[in-house]
Amino acid sequence: MEKLTFKTNIKCGGCVATVTPFLNKAVGENNWQVDTQNPDKLLTVEGATADQVKEVLKDAGYKAELV
Repeated sequence: MEKLTFKTNIKCGGCVATVTPFLNKAVGENNWQVDTQNPDKLLTVEGATADQVKEVLKDAGYKAELV
């Protein structure tokens, strides 16, 4: 399946901890990662549509914009 990349407002390890259960449930434990070192805080997801990812992050209190 295609990998999607999103610019997010997931800024730190605490933010990653917050979104982890949401993303694990939606796309699976090893199907996503966040690069908090990148200025755009890039989230890479495999196995979901852009709309699904945006909705999951919205439920967790975060935003995502497809790159």
